[in-house]
Amino acid sequence: MNNTKTLAITLMCGLQAAMLLSSCGHSEGKAENTDATTKEVITVAATTLHKGKLASTLQIPGELVAFQQVDIYAKVSSFVKKLNVDVGSEVSTGQLLATMEAPEITSQLSGAESRLKSQEAVYLASKANYDRLHETSLTPGTVSKNDLDIAQARMKSDAAQLESAKAAYKEITDNRNYLEIRAPFSGIVSARNVSAGAYVGPTGKGSEFPLFTLQEQKKLRLVISVPEAYTSYLTSNSEVGFTVKAYAGQNFTAKVNRLSGVMDTRLRSQRIEMDVTNNDKKLMPGMIAEVKIPLNTADSAFILPKTAVVNSTVNVFVVRVTNGKAERVLVQTGHDADGKIEVYGNLNAGDTIVTVASEEIRDGADLKHLKLD
Repeated sequence: MNNTKTLAITLMCGLQAAMLLSSCGHSEGKAENTDATTKEVITVAATTLHKGKLASTLQIPGELVAFQQVDIYAKVSSFVKKLNVDVGSEVSTGQLLATMEAPEITSQLSGAESRLKSQEAVYLASKANYDRLHETSLTPGTVSKNDLDIAQARMKSDAAQLESAKAAYKEITDNRNYLEIRAPFSGIVSARNVSAGAYVGPTGKGSEFPLFTLQEQKKLRLVISVPEAYTSYLTSNSEVGFTVKAYAGQNFTAKVNRLSGVMDTRLRSQRIEMDVTNNDKKLMPGMIAEVKIPLNTADSAFILPKTAVVNSTVNVFVVRVTNGKAERVLVQTGHDADGKIEVYGNLNAGDTIVTVASEEIRDGADLKHLKLD
């Protein structure tokens, strides 16, 4: 009886174990089958690649400066006798701005003139003496050769002294001319720092400030510093537009005339100057301008939405659709504007590119139900 019970229990345990194993084997097989049939399917928007040109503008600050500007100082120590112009006066080249006085220069000029006349008389006398001796010496035996040579040497010495007196007289005359301050070019007197009776000179207290500051304002310079990345967009004779706050809504134009040709080591930018015609003198030196530089590319490039370019920590790429599969293509980017960007790489016109790419799209992933722009 006991043996019968033991056998029955053993059979029941074996049957339960067999059923459990059968159940486990069926579950694992179903899971494997599910994994094998599951595929990665991503639905994305895409666009057809084409070449084009991006046209936009770069806005940077600039400064208007006078085309010519000079601080006018007194050349000789003197007193201001008369001022003929004031701040805002428009003057022409050579116009008399101020008259100075220096009594000692007048005295020096009188002394130099007297010495000059005296030396002229001495030279004329020695020359006449030499001429007579030379004419007499034409008759043999009348004048010794030594006397003739002495007379000639004295004449040459007196001639040299005369030239020296002329130079001294001219020097003092030039100094006297410096008592008249004249405009070196046509322009506007923008500053006056002296009044009548003031002492001025090349050194000392009277030389602290210039008599006048003169600016040429009918022609201005527009000076800008263009960052290194944008220097290729401006060349000689390029035309730009600019605005100033004083005339809101009014646009001005200028043409590039001078490029420094070097990069500022501090700002990594190039200094560029443009000439601005300002005959009506609406614009003034010192104004800050907002300059708009056209960024027009010379050659066409592949244009894509900026969202199509992925800047990962490793590289920069776009996702191309090839035979329904995702393919990452490494690219280099160029200029960007208005949400679009230039790309360069192993691409061809007509390629289908994902417009909103991300690192989640892996190489070889299935890309179905594409929505082309």
